[in-house]
Amino acid sequence: MTTVNVHEAKTHFSKLLAQVSAGEEIIIAKAGKPVARLAPIVPKPVKKRVPGIDKGKIWMSAGFDVMSERELNDWYRADNRLK
Repeated sequence: MTTVNVHEAKTHFSKLLAQVSAGEEIIIAKAGKPVARLAPIVPKPVKKRVPGIDKGKIWMSAGFDVMSERELNDWYRADNRLK
């Protein structure tokens, strides 16, 4: 782990990022006291998706997507792109 002061971090930020990308952690200090840590981001493992995991848990009304004639007219009138 490397410690650098704020001025050096500002001056050599790209170089420090390259070191972090290689797996190193960098501590940034102000007046000799650590104030921040640059560390590589470790991607989280992706969980395998299981199809049908929520089967039977979701309910939707039979008339969920039914719009009245008035609602349809208002919809088309409000959006000029649909004309």
